[in-house]
Amino acid sequence: MAGRLLGKTLATVSLSVALASVTVKASGSCSIPECRSSFSSCGSHLNSNIMSGSNGAKENSHKKARTSPYPGSKVQRSQVPNEKVGWLVEWQDYNPVEYTALSVLAGPRWADPQISESNFSPKFNEKDGHVERKSQNGRYEIENGRPRNPAGRTGLVGRGLLGRWGPNHAADPIITRWKRDKSGNKITHPISGKNILQFVAIKRKDCGEWAIPGGMVDPGEKISATLKREFGEEALNSLQKSSAEKRKLEEQLHKLFSQEHLVIYKGYVDDPRNTDNAWMETEAVNYHDETGEIMDNLTLEAGDDAGKVKWVDISDKLKLYASHSQFIKLVAEKRDAHWSEDSETDCHGL
Repeated sequence: MAGRLLGKTLATVSLSVALASVTVKASGSCSIPECRSSFSSCGSHLNSNIMSGSNGAKENSHKKARTSPYPGSKVQRSQVPNEKVGWLVEWQDYNPVEYTALSVLAGPRWADPQISESNFSPKFNEKDGHVERKSQNGRYEIENGRPRNPAGRTGLVGRGLLGRWGPNHAADPIITRWKRDKSGNKITHPISGKNILQFVAIKRKDCGEWAIPGGMVDPGEKISATLKREFGEEALNSLQKSSAEKRKLEEQLHKLFSQEHLVIYKGYVDDPRNTDNAWMETEAVNYHDETGEIMDNLTLEAGDDAGKVKWVDISDKLKLYASHSQFIKLVAEKRDAHWSEDSETDCHGL
């Protein structure tokens, strides 16, 4: 995000079990040094089944948070075997590496001070001034003054590239519409017989892959505001618009983001930047333009760190990060849209 001293990266997010979807009403990423990323992070993995009290890690869960070297550095984590990820597993010899990036220690406005600083007394598990320190997965434990990663050991303590001790919150908007012909009729897939859904995808400059736009939640900012702001900046180039253009754009975005929407996922993200004391969480939300009238009046234009932006047909043929494909699959399921030509696996069995 220009002007925010933020860096972003594309996230690879992957769901290993079925995710709950909730209908609600709207309220009003990483080689870049700061790594104030969207949970877009060239390699994040969503894990919807995190249990601090588990006796070990599932084979496909909590992997990215144990990879080395740590992003943007040559730091090697202490190795954590699957069976010793869970905090309830006794491990007296556990000796994690301490690392917090210099860009974080420099004290940018989006980062916390070090725990050791006398004037820093964070209120974990609650709203701390404008900073949201509550986790979307419930209460997390505090040990020796530091929050403890609810998914288990990572082999590294400190904050790495993350600004906040504890949860670092992000938001990801999935904007969809029905694919239509020139006469305005919905287009159905010839094999599945289901209507084809489209979503707005951006091609990130940093990773060069197509993905869902997204970004970090600023202090005091509501998730709904983050979702709208990120979409405007990355898919509509709102930061480069004139004052008059921004006002008109804001009116159109308000129509889209004030309607009912689907929360596709909210919670912990298995991200390579996570540490024992700092971790990524996100909320992925689907805003659907049923008639297409709202988005027809908005011209897609790549902005911020997006290289390109376009409408993409949703199907299992999409070449996205595996995780993003899983988000999109969930949206197709909830909207009863086309996903696969194989009817037996079409939007079922997640």
